[in-house]
Amino acid sequence: MKVVGIDPGTAACGYGIVHESDGRLRAIDHGWWRTRAAERPELRLKTIFEGVDDLIARHAPDAVALEESFVGADARTALSVGQARGAVMVACARAGVGCVEYSPTRVKQTVCGYGRAEKVQVQKMVKAILGLKEAPSSSHAADALAVAICHALAPPLLRVVAG
Repeated sequence: MKVVGIDPGTAACGYGIVHESDGRLRAIDHGWWRTRAAERPELRLKTIFEGVDDLIARHAPDAVALEESFVGADARTALSVGQARGAVMVACARAGVGCVEYSPTRVKQTVCGYGRAEKVQVQKMVKAILGLKEAPSSSHAADALAVAICHALAPPLLRVVAG
């Protein structure tokens, strides 16, 4: 199973691609797209849409996994993240690829064993799980890889719970 993970945001939108085979995970690619605050909102969303569209075209994933929005004290940030998530979902729909969502707590619980893990812990665990030489330098890319790991490991976990 090949999964594209996305950590949505308009200023920085992380992506990570993992491949799961026989319970083994391997990183294929990761990074992030940045947009400037001075840029018109529709152009920022277009950058994200085109980035996801390109990843899907190049890697033909089985699924795209998104981190759900965390609604904190700042409603503007929540709205902005929601718009980025919409751009990702439209790219998935256009390509006919299923899109699933996981809460930040669920992702951290799966990857770190603790739902309130700090960003540095997530980066270290992503490095360990995927056997990377170095942790992703961007927390956005690390979070995206973590979301992809969460989805790639979900089917076997769900079979165990249901079985």
